[in-house]
Parts: sequence; C-alpha cells; structure tokens
Amino acid sequence: MNKTDALIIGAGPTGLFTAHQLKLIGLNCEIVDNLDKIGGQCIELYPDKPIYDIPAVPECTGEELTNNLINQIKPFDIKFHLSERVDEVKKEGENWIVKTSNGTTFQTPNVIIAGGVGSFEPRKFPVKECEKFESKSVLYSIRDKNIFHGKTVTIFGGGDSALDWAVELSKNSKVNLVHRRDDFRGAQATVDKVHELVKEGKINLYTKYQMSSIKGENQLESIDIKNDDKETKTLKTDYALGFFGLIMQLGPIANWGLNIDKKTIEVDTEKFETNQKGIYAVGDICSYPGKLKLILSGFHEGALAARACFKLAKPNEKYRFEFTTSSKTIKDRLGVKGD
Repeated sequence: MNKTDALIIGAGPTGLFTAHQLKLIGLNCEIVDNLDKIGGQCIELYPDKPIYDIPAVPECTGEELTNNLINQIKPFDIKFHLSERVDEVKKEGENWIVKTSNGTTFQTPNVIIAGGVGSFEPRKFPVKECEKFESKSVLYSIRDKNIFHGKTVTIFGGGDSALDWAVELSKNSKVNLVHRRDDFRGAQATVDKVHELVKEGKINLYTKYQMSSIKGENQLESIDIKNDDKETKTLKTDYALGFFGLIMQLGPIANWGLNIDKKTIEVDTEKFETNQKGIYAVGDICSYPGKLKLILSGFHEGALAARACFKLAKPNEKYRFEFTTSSKTIKDRLGVKGD
C-alpha cells in the first residue's frame, strides 16, 4: 500500500501546480490520472493551440504550459500513476483508502480531485473494424503533427478541432475532410479558410458523407464513405482522424458521497474542501458562487487546498507561511543554492 500525505487525482495543469504547492510546504504527494500522459485537457484537446490568459505569459500552447509545469516540479521527483482510474474511495479511521483500476492502493488523509471535466474519452467511429487500427492510423487526437508530413490524412468532423487540423495539416499533407452535414459548427473564420483551401485544391471536401467501412491489413489503406443516397466513395488514405467531441462523465466520483451539482463538485472557498473532510476539489471540476473556469483560478484553488492538507497530514505541527523569495527551507526543498 502506498502511503502519502496527499493524493492528487488528475495530472492536468491544476493538479501539477497543486503538487508543487504541496511539496513546497513539505508534504509528500502522488498523482493518479486515467490518461496515459501528463497534461490533462491541455495535452488531450489543444496541445498546439495558443492560450492567452496565463499570468505573466502572453502566449503559450497547452503543450508548452504542461512542459513548464513539469519542469517546475522536477526538483521534487513526484510519482505518477498514469493510465489508472480511481475507482474506489472509502474512509478508514483518519485516512482515506483509495483504489485504482489497476489495483494500486493508497492510504492518505487528503484526496485532492483535480480531474478537470471528470473522466473523458473521445467519441469513436461506429465502424468496428477501426479498433484494430486505433492508436496507429486511426486517431482521435494529435500529439505530433509531424507524423502526417507527406501523407494522406482523412479528417472526420465539423467542429473547431476538425477544421483547425484540416487547415494546419493541409500545409504539408494531402487532406480529405468528411462531414455528415453541409454546415459546420466551427468558427466562421476557420470555415471560410477551409472553403478557400478547397478552391485552391489543398483540401478535398466531402459533405453529407460518413464512414461506412475501412480497409487494410497491418496498415490502413482506404476508407469507404457513404451519403444519405447510399452513394459510396473510396478514399485512399494513410490516416483517419475522428473529431466528434468527447464523452465527459464524472465516472466513479459520482459514487463517493460528494455534493454534486451539474457534474461539478461543490466546495467551500476557504479550503476548497467538499462535504467530506479531507477530500478537496480544484480546477474545472469544482463549483462555488462566482467560479471561473480559468487555469489561473485552478492554481489559486490548488494553493489553498494544499495548505489545508497540512493540518490533516501533520496534526502535531503548526503550519507556518513562508515566502519563496526569503525562505531557506523552501529553497532547500527546491535545491536552490545561495541566498
């Protein structure tokens, strides 16, 4: 069993900064996330898209923000448990016993839920044959756009993600864009750009079509698309990208006895504690009067929740606030030498 002062559920920006705050004040922590990588929504949904509302950072991408937060906690050597979903949380004495989908067990007085929108996964193609190509040539998110250089890519969807990637990938790839309707849900400027690229022959557009079958042995070779009139076209392609949105659910969190309102967890604004002592919620997953779903709000919430954890983790010690600019103790924890 893993014993720790605090367990963070969620490895997105808020979870990472909360870990930083816990370690600064001398508490141990570990992080669990059901995704297979660090970064949460920033990496899963918009790794290459710019963010403009991080204090003192005029512009950065989701990937850049994640990398900076990872670098910020490097001195602490925090243990991550990725591709594990927290399935069970129950009280035993003064501690919470937490079990994951992989059978990992934790004992901790503090659980901090930084799960963003909860457990989420992409909506997938309804064609069963796609399963054998998933994570290879059938993808629902893009981590490295360079793999598509010089390839044929067929993108399905009509929202911002599908349109943005169609525009971006058309610079170095042959792009087919398939949508089941004539109209798009994305930003009008991007829709206009797509139509401009269609006229220039840089994007092949197929509206009122959906995937009907997929062909290939070890490698994807072609896709059949069909319209409402049962007309079928075959598109030779190296990759199929599906952008149909995400299925967002609280998952097992809904069964932990927490006060939940519209798929968010109610907290106080002193400690960001839930109705269960020792369980906190920070970031997009928490709710309170005046809540703003901004990354900077999550940082504030995580800082206060971290300090609330101190009392339960070290009941015989008194927490003493210190500034990072002047505290020798904090600088020692960070490995900073000199004054």
